[in-house]
Amino acid sequence: MRFQTLSIAIFLCALLSYACADPAANKPKASVGVATSEKTAPKQGGETLPITPENSKIDFVAAKVTRSHNGSFKQFTGTVDLLNGDPLQSIVSIAIDTASVVTDEPDLTKHLQTPDFFDVAKYPKANFISTKIEPSAASGTTHTITGNFDLHEIKKSISFPAPFM
Repeated sequence: MRFQTLSIAIFLCALLSYACADPAANKPKASVGVATSEKTAPKQGGETLPITPENSKIDFVAAKVTRSHNGSFKQFTGTVDLLNGDPLQSIVSIAIDTASVVTDEPDLTKHLQTPDFFDVAKYPKANFISTKIEPSAASGTTHTITGNFDLHEIKKSISFPAPFM
């Protein structure tokens, strides 16, 4: 009887440890903070490069205790204002069509479009303007981009890993 109770206790501890594991633990992460002042686009020595769904992607992982969901935005436009070919001096700006959100679960996709999350009817766009770009050695990326993300008319500073190619 004592062995059986001990076995059940060990099994429950193992199950709890597994269930509480972060399903997105090995994914690059974004961080959030207070919005900061934005840079202006370079006036001389720069070029403007387009950001489109054909040459870029906006993906995310939403994690909860029991599992994670992969998602993306399919419609967006933006630019990289590249000064003298140096990504560290560049400015990235993107406008995201929030109704273009897609996840690995059709019901979740519909739910994300409601007022509980993106409220796409009231807030059809989310905007991002970078404030700082730094080199990074994060897995699969070359830089960390920090900037102001405006969603629901609330502006926050976010940082995320990105590959510059």
